[in-house]
Amino acid sequence: MILVGNLDIFGDDPKADARIQPQNASSETPSNSVDASPRKSRKSNGTPKRFRALKSAGVLVVVIALIALAVPKAISMFSGAPDFPGPGTSSVRVEVKDGDTLARIGNTLKASGVVKSVDAFVAAANNNPNSAKISAGFYDLKLQMSAKGAVNSLLDPTVKVVDRVVIPEGKRAAWIYATLAKASGLPVTDFETAAANATQLGLPGYANGNVEGFLFPATYELAPGATAVEILKMMIAKFNAESTSLNLEARAKSMGRTPYDILSIASLLQVEGHPRDFSKVARVVYNRLAAPMRLQFDSTVNYGLGRTDVILTTDLLNKDTPYNMYLHDGLPPTPIDNPGAAAIEAALNPAAGDWLYFITTDLKTQETKFTKSYAEFLRFKDEFLAFCAANPGSC
Repeated sequence: MILVGNLDIFGDDPKADARIQPQNASSETPSNSVDASPRKSRKSNGTPKRFRALKSAGVLVVVIALIALAVPKAISMFSGAPDFPGPGTSSVRVEVKDGDTLARIGNTLKASGVVKSVDAFVAAANNNPNSAKISAGFYDLKLQMSAKGAVNSLLDPTVKVVDRVVIPEGKRAAWIYATLAKASGLPVTDFETAAANATQLGLPGYANGNVEGFLFPATYELAPGATAVEILKMMIAKFNAESTSLNLEARAKSMGRTPYDILSIASLLQVEGHPRDFSKVARVVYNRLAAPMRLQFDSTVNYGLGRTDVILTTDLLNKDTPYNMYLHDGLPPTPIDNPGAAAIEAALNPAAGDWLYFITTDLKTQETKFTKSYAEFLRFKDEFLAFCAANPGSC
């Protein structure tokens, strides 16, 4: 029974009803009273009756409004879900999985001893407009937290256990394995083994089981305990999403190329040119392939030799590997690094031009010059050598 003022709103107390009635409401005339009014006057008594009805209705509306205000508070007072007072005791790590509902998160927290009841957590989450931002991952929380405190902690980025790793554009798989190993604490060999069994990683069919080119550059969050297979799968899934966004396969087909061709070309652009020149470098590649003319890129020679030299000696340029495009026609057999979306887009959409040569003449500004003339290219090359002479250690 909920009381509003002195009114028993759920009872049938006649005294309460009497209190609701207007104080000046007329009762029935006693039988011994004298009615001296004419019949016309009696009919006029209908107006006070209608007034009494309206006034009673008004009081009823007020009572209903009071009930509406009082009931939620009373329910909260008398049927609240069990909750810890907080702020909590010792630390405990819990995992919120992708796709978890608030109720499922509440169950996880209760099972871990973080909150006292699922209902208290769900209620606290529903009262926090930011609760929809709770993301999957691992969190270091406390035992016996209040439900409200648990929600706030799940929204606190400093509480989330995250090992972030940045994979820049144009890095080779070997470099990526070493970086992931350092970030995750796993041995490099775990990543090498996972890559060697690439069929389990979600690679597209045209990759032919080779992960080079498909480890998409981005910032990744590595969950505690994640395996090398899980991490590489995450990176390849990112590539697949970007590939779909770029419509890679259909656009490659419209160009008379395979998506693997496009990815190999994009890997060349990523290390051969500045992003502002990607589409022009792409045109040089296509012009050389159409000539036909060997690509003669130092970057492919470096890849085949496992080097990263800016200037290669004649002896190195003459070493025969499948990636020495001074000695072999066409594209390299695989991508030579892992390109980003901008390089892939440029490979799909090359600039218009008749260039066959290009060279970066200033490594500080990344100024790159393009030409169709070999003689002009040699002049540009002299500019590059002059830059190297003036900037020891830069080349």
